[in-house]
Amino acid sequence: MSPHGCQVIGPGAAYATAPGSTAPARATRDAKISAPTDGSVSSVSAADPPTPVAAGGTAPAPRGAAARDTAPRGTAPIAGASPRWGLALAVLVVGMFMSVLDVTIVNVAVPAIQTDFGGSLRDVLWIATAYTLTLGVVVPVSGWLGDRFGLRKVYLLALLGFAAGSALCAIAWSLNALIVFRILQAVSGGILPVVTMTLIYRIVPREKIGTAMGMYGLGVVFAPAVGPVLGGYLVEYVNWRLVFYINVPIGLLGAAAAAAVIPKVMKGTARRFDLAGFATIALGLFAILLAASKGEDWGWTGYRILMLFTAGLLSVALFVVIELEVTSPLLDVRLLKVWPFTNSLLLSAVLFINLLAVAFYVPVYLQQGQGFQAFNAGLLTLPQALVMGVLMPLSGRIYDKIGARWLATIGLAICAVGTYLLVGITPAMTRAEVITWTCVRAVGMGMAMMPIMTAGISAVPPALTNQASALTNVVRQVAAALGLAALAALATTQQAQLFADRAALTPATTMPRAAGHTAPRTPAAFTAAYQQFQHLRLAVLATSYSNLFLLIATLTATGVILALFLRHSSPRPGSPD
Repeated sequence: MSPHGCQVIGPGAAYATAPGSTAPARATRDAKISAPTDGSVSSVSAADPPTPVAAGGTAPAPRGAAARDTAPRGTAPIAGASPRWGLALAVLVVGMFMSVLDVTIVNVAVPAIQTDFGGSLRDVLWIATAYTLTLGVVVPVSGWLGDRFGLRKVYLLALLGFAAGSALCAIAWSLNALIVFRILQAVSGGILPVVTMTLIYRIVPREKIGTAMGMYGLGVVFAPAVGPVLGGYLVEYVNWRLVFYINVPIGLLGAAAAAAVIPKVMKGTARRFDLAGFATIALGLFAILLAASKGEDWGWTGYRILMLFTAGLLSVALFVVIELEVTSPLLDVRLLKVWPFTNSLLLSAVLFINLLAVAFYVPVYLQQGQGFQAFNAGLLTLPQALVMGVLMPLSGRIYDKIGARWLATIGLAICAVGTYLLVGITPAMTRAEVITWTCVRAVGMGMAMMPIMTAGISAVPPALTNQASALTNVVRQVAAALGLAALAALATTQQAQLFADRAALTPATTMPRAAGHTAPRTPAAFTAAYQQFQHLRLAVLATSYSNLFLLIATLTATGVILALFLRHSSPRPGSPD
């Protein structure tokens, strides 16, 4: 608090209090987060015009009382752009890519792990479920860790911790040991994306943030698409343990490079840890993600799933109440009052549901419906990953010139069209059709994803980037988990209904008899009945997936309307938004 009665929030942003008085915490946070009608986010006093910013993106040092207190209490100070930001960005992207890649690359190794360790498939799938649940607990606290101990230090420790956790997973001697080590690995894996995004916003000039976030998108979107291909190759031709070993040298080299090139970023003012907020959000996300993961196994209407969803929703509601009252919230939910940020969260949720659903159901159908091996199915989906990998940096550059609105609008429209093309999925579809349909969709995804996310984070005051990054990752993770769970439940229900309906229309003489009834008496009759059954099964599978893609395409198309409300022009250098 300056002796003149103004607490400085950022360049040229201030709110007044009486000298010697202390404004309530709620008023403090409301002053820090306000959304004018033009969509920008600032609280600017008429007496304090915006401070000019040099071309390099670094504001001149404040003088007098403002120099002693240039950040709001409980938030991280705003750091100037680093002249070596390009090299630092490359190092950050490598670490981010590694952590996100691990989520999908491990899923391919599940059958091989089951063969080595034994146990049921449900038991083995806990290596993925435990990782997801741990992320739900760790991600909300990542922002506080960055403010408390410093972003650079937390990033380095998380990268080394991820490498150590990967090494432990690689040498696991039993399934239980592997599950425990996956939990340890997820602690670092949940911190890395949040801290990486915040560091990017602290070291990259504002006028180049779109380009930087386009590179960041290689980890968010490109890595999950590459994971099944790389994992399939390692499992099929080498050994599943290499799926984890591969992270060790990358993590160690990445940490060494990060220590050398990532500049030191000023730590935020130490905030008291919000224990009540952490307990409620951790319990809420844990319950919701567990219910989403186990709903199909335990039954969506079973008492365990219903109790988990009820407990999760009540815990999240209590978390919101707590965060609105405490002085130093773990996640400042008042950021949701900023419409450009909230709008970007909604659009990001839609795109991530689309991304993960197509990434899951297309390879599954290629394997179950057309008999592809996992590696070959992954190869057919690799071109779309390459398209996204090329377009994301380009869309970031365009964002720096024109902003997010038209990139997001056109991208979402193309993505919806590409997803609609997948409605034509059938057992007879060709490889060329699969590659064409998925690549059309990837063009839209590559155009829209990072401009939407960048516009959202850029809409909040720079000092609150850490909390906005954590909140973005929480929403993205929960939306993806619940979206996939809902689609899986819908697919299962549809398949059961379609199978019953079509079986009833099939002549009884061509279908296998149920137990206790007369079966076909000749080998030829049995072969014909089996072929008829397989044809029916593939038709039902294709129809159910086709309906899912139609639903996803419709959901994506509705996002075009929200995209029209995004900012049209890119943020000016030094502007708070």
